[in-house]
Amino acid sequence: MSTIDNLPPLREVINTHDLKARKSLGQNFLLDLNLTAKIARQAGDMTEYDVLEIGPGPGGLTRGLLSEGARRVLAIEKDKRCLPALAEIAEAYPDRLTVIEGDALEIDPLAHLTPPIRIAANLPYNVGTELLVRWLTPQEWPPFWQSLTLMFQREVAERIVAKPGSKAYGRLALLAQWRADARIVLNLPPEAFTPPPKVSSAVVHLTALPEPRFPADPDVLNRVVAAAFNQRRKMLRSALKGTAPDIEDRLRAAGLKPTERAEQVPLEGFCALAREIAKG
Repeated sequence: MSTIDNLPPLREVINTHDLKARKSLGQNFLLDLNLTAKIARQAGDMTEYDVLEIGPGPGGLTRGLLSEGARRVLAIEKDKRCLPALAEIAEAYPDRLTVIEGDALEIDPLAHLTPPIRIAANLPYNVGTELLVRWLTPQEWPPFWQSLTLMFQREVAERIVAKPGSKAYGRLALLAQWRADARIVLNLPPEAFTPPPKVSSAVVHLTALPEPRFPADPDVLNRVVAAAFNQRRKMLRSALKGTAPDIEDRLRAAGLKPTERAEQVPLEGFCALAREIAKG
């Protein structure tokens, strides 16, 4: 038996259902149920929350979320091989787990969730960043979620919490810190996973702010920071020349120097520039 519920240990589940992790799906499984429960606890109190999980695989984190008291879990899984294992969890936790087979990039979870909502996931490496950017850049704010508790490669996690002037500072840091409080809450070595990835991992917890730290249109801000950091060694006037015909004037109006580089510009400066560009 496992240590958190009456279901079999995950290694036994994987063997029973022949669930070898697939590199093409970005899969690396966590088999230590005490560890998955610890990750689940980083999401905070879940007793009054629906929880969205992406890529549950054999269900290690799913079981952690349910055992830690999540009101209900919606798990979206692309790999149909995992569905029988997840069905066994749903049976053990009646009316608390809904599993949808499909691509998380194409499914609207709001049709299946009741607010308040938290998101918790060991994200597949090949879609993790895209999902995070989507969750951080809806047109309307506050978003449908109250917090994100997400596992990434450690390098990606460090980019989310990076500060101006650091090598990791860039688009992810700006978009995350514009509308949320972000911090790394847990580090995991490669050997915690099966199969072990080549890099370390980390869990990031993001709490949605009631409103953005500075006003800006999310689409314009996303476009500006993407252009600025796509050629981060260039001066702003060169990196951003495609965003506005009079970019030097816009930079000065935003209080920025055209000869600065993107990694020197704080969040407030990029938001000011996004407002200037949005004027048309």
